[in-house]
Amino acid sequence: MNTTPPPLSLTERRKLATQLEIAHAAAELFTAHGTDGTTAEAIAGRAGVALRTFYRYFRSKQDAVAPLLAVGGDRWRALLAASEPGAELPDALRSAVSEALSAPDEAAAAGLHQARGLLRAAADDPALRAVWYRVNQESEDKLRPVVAELAGLAGLKGLGAGTAQPLAVRLAAAAATDAIRIALETWAETDAEVTGPGSPADLAVRCLRQLMGGMDVLTRP
Repeated sequence: MNTTPPPLSLTERRKLATQLEIAHAAAELFTAHGTDGTTAEAIAGRAGVALRTFYRYFRSKQDAVAPLLAVGGDRWRALLAASEPGAELPDALRSAVSEALSAPDEAAAAGLHQARGLLRAAADDPALRAVWYRVNQESEDKLRPVVAELAGLAGLKGLGAGTAQPLAVRLAAAAATDAIRIALETWAETDAEVTGPGSPADLAVRCLRQLMGGMDVLTRP
């Protein structure tokens, strides 16, 4: 499946690096002090950028963590796109979700703990929750063509954004996205470890199985 995006230009890479630096700074401060105890000025200072640079990239302090929250979705879509040719969609989704939310090293575990801190902060901040929901919706939209490609439906009319997209593709993308979202939110409410029972990967696979259990699952024609 060829869904690899074109390489980023040097300017785009620098922009992305700056956005992620700001996002990491915001996440650290939100986790330590909450959103009410954090200002845009403090985030900019922690990231080592001017306040005007902060507002060049982000509309609000809550919006600053959006790139960080989106990283996981980008990774798991790439894993799904790299599925073996002929793989059945449910199996490919479960495999990609499980791998994306696994914690094989300290860096991956730290990323999950950071997500837990942000989701806990979002519980008391409607603006931060709105950013989380927006990131999930954007991830779902980007997932649809990947699902369609894997299911062998990429050539059908209407597989871009829009209501003409086959219902099964939209349902599968929504189920997969919600499985990850619900798993992370549920895990964030607990003190469960990053691996094993009750971990994000464990919960996501369980959610995906239940959400897709009643669907007329897509398979290749």
